[in-house]
Amino acid sequence: MEREETLNLIRAAQQGDNCACERLLTSNSPLIKSVIRRYKNKGVEYDDLYQLGCVGFVKAVKNFSFDFEVKFSTYAVPMIAGEVKRFLRDDGPIKVSRGTKTASIKITVFVEKYKRENGESPTVEIIAKEFALEPQEVVFIMDSGKYPVSIYESNDDSGRTIMDKLQSPENEEEKLDKMMLKKIINELSPRDKKIIMLRYFADKTQSEVARVLCVSQVQISRLENKILSKIRAEYSDG
Repeated sequence: MEREETLNLIRAAQQGDNCACERLLTSNSPLIKSVIRRYKNKGVEYDDLYQLGCVGFVKAVKNFSFDFEVKFSTYAVPMIAGEVKRFLRDDGPIKVSRGTKTASIKITVFVEKYKRENGESPTVEIIAKEFALEPQEVVFIMDSGKYPVSIYESNDDSGRTIMDKLQSPENEEEKLDKMMLKKIINELSPRDKKIIMLRYFADKTQSEVARVLCVSQVQISRLENKILSKIRAEYSDG
């Protein structure tokens, strides 16, 4: 699909054209499959992974800004991966049964479809009726997919953090993680972005950064902690 056609379909989809959204999903199916491929064999059925990828893709369509100086596919990839990651938290502090995880995926897909068709989110009662569940069961299942992820914690069996991976030869997974972090950093304010670039990419000390910005080291320390908290929160949501 040509870039201009893609952008026209995104505009239509953002205005509520479900047919345009379906066309985008169909034509970008290979992209979605390429992203979810690396999450196979992690306790979630492939069809469920694909549905999650579609949810992330639809969110990318909804949130895409034409002011971005990137291809839509570049923007969509971290959105797709982020949606899948929300449901793959087996390495986290809380274990979620496969049945609960599958139910959470199905509810997420239903919620996104309901929002597209009705312009608002379904109530807990509507979801409970759809899946023949008690309201409290719906709340539990939906909450089961919410786990914090820190870019300074290990997210695989190697014990390496995501930040560690950014400094090593990249495989497909590392490229995705780097793309997500790059997107978050690029959305910081100019001052905050400069602090992070100097501290973590130029390997400057807080005192050196303070001299560059003509502020105190204490101010840089406080700002850095605030920025890192924001990055962690954005990465967890993305």
